Amino acid sequence: MIGGRFHAAKFARQLGVDVVLVHEPGKYEDEFAGQCEQIVHANITDSRAVASALAPLHRQRPFDRVISTADLGTVPAGEVTDAFGLPGNGARAARTLKDKSLTRRILMEHDLNPVRFRVAYSSRDVEELLSDVGCPVVVKPLDASGSAHVNVVSDRREADRAWSELLAAGYTEAIVEEYLEGDLITVEAFSSGGRHLTVAVTEETINEHYTEIGVTAPGRGSEPYAAAARDLTVRLLDAVGVVEGPSHTELIVTADGPRILESHNRMAGVGIPELVRRAYGVDESRWFLSVTMGLEPLPQQSPRSIGGAAIRFFAPPPGTIRHISGLDQLDARVLRVPPGASTFGFPGLFDELAAAEVGVAIQMNEGDVIPEVKTGWDLRMGYVIASGVDADAAVARCDEVLQAVCFQRC
Repeated sequence: MIGGRFHAAKFARQLGVDVVLVHEPGKYEDEFAGQCEQIVHANITDSRAVASALAPLHRQRPFDRVISTADLGTVPAGEVTDAFGLPGNGARAARTLKDKSLTRRILMEHDLNPVRFRVAYSSRDVEELLSDVGCPVVVKPLDASGSAHVNVVSDRREADRAWSELLAAGYTEAIVEEYLEGDLITVEAFSSGGRHLTVAVTEETINEHYTEIGVTAPGRGSEPYAAAARDLTVRLLDAVGVVEGPSHTELIVTADGPRILESHNRMAGVGIPELVRRAYGVDESRWFLSVTMGLEPLPQQSPRSIGGAAIRFFAPPPGTIRHISGLDQLDARVLRVPPGASTFGFPGLFDELAAAEVGVAIQMNEGDVIPEVKTGWDLRMGYVIASGVDADAAVARCDEVLQAVCFQRC
C-alpha cells in the first residue's frame, strides 16, 4: 500500500491481509503499525524509489497487489504494478486520470459528452481558446487536486492574471477548458475484474473559489440525471482501463445533461467515504482490501440509500481566533484537537465520530489564524457531519451547528 491514510488499512488484520506500507517518515498515523506487517520509507511520488524499496520484499514473498488511495500514490502504484507483473490498475489508467488533459482526450475519443479544451503553455494559449469558445474558460493545473489554482477566465486581463498565478506556483503548463455551468455532483464507484459498480451519487457545495465546503449524500434532486451520470462514469472507467478498486468522478449537471469534470482511481476526499457509509451502508475502506483481494464479492447491484448524510466545513472570515463559542449548546458529539496537536489526513477524526448522529470536529484553537478558503487544504478549522432520515434532514442538522458555532476573531 503506497501512502494514504489509516482508514485504508484499518480492516487488514480482521481480513487476514498482510499489508506492507510504503510511506514517508512523519506523514502517517501511528495506528498503521497495528495493521501492517511492515512499514518502509520512501518518497511515495517517486516510482523508482518505491520499486527499489519493495523489490527485495517482493522477491522474498511476492505481493498480490500494489495499491494506493492517495492522490500522489496512484501513478507509482500503477507503475510498480506493471514492473512486478501484477494484476490491477496499471500505469496507463493511473496516468490518464491523473493528467486532466489525457482524461479530456479519452472523453473526446470515445464521444463521452466531451468539452473543448487545450493544453496551455502561455497566457496567449488561454486567450486563443477563450476566443474559439466564445464563453468563459477554466484554467487549472494538469494534475493538481484540492481545487488549487482554479481560475475562471473571461477576458485577456483575467487570462494574464491566472497565468501569473500558475507561474508563481511553479506550473509551466495547464489545461484550459470551456466553463461548464451547473451543479457539481460526484459518482463514487468500485470496480472488480473490470466490472464497475456505481455506489453513490453526492452533491457538492462550493464557494467563490470553487473549493468544496460541503457534501450531501444522496445528491438531492439527483434522480433526473443520476442514471446518465452513472452511465458516463462506467463508460469512462472502461475507456481508461480501470479494472479494480475505488474511483471518484466529478461531473457538472449542465442544461444539456451531465458532463464529466475529472475522475480519480482512488477514494474521494472531503469525507465522502464516511458519507457513503452513513447514507448507503457501504464501507469503501473495507472494500478497498476485501474486494480487491477477492475475499468478498463486489455486489451485483448498486446499493439503495438507507438515509441521508452531510458534511459542512467551518469557513469563517480570515483572522486570528479569539474565542470559539456555541459548542456547549450543541446536541452533538464534539471533538477538539488540543493546541499544538495535529490530525493526519483531510479532514480526519471520522472514526472517532462514526457512531455520532451529529459529530463536530474543531481543529483550531484560540490564537490560531483562520486562512481564506481558496483550496481544500485551507479547510483546517473543522467540520460538522450528520446523518438523517434523508439528505434534507442531514443538511438541516449541519446548518443548525453552523449557525450555533461562532469563531470570534481579534
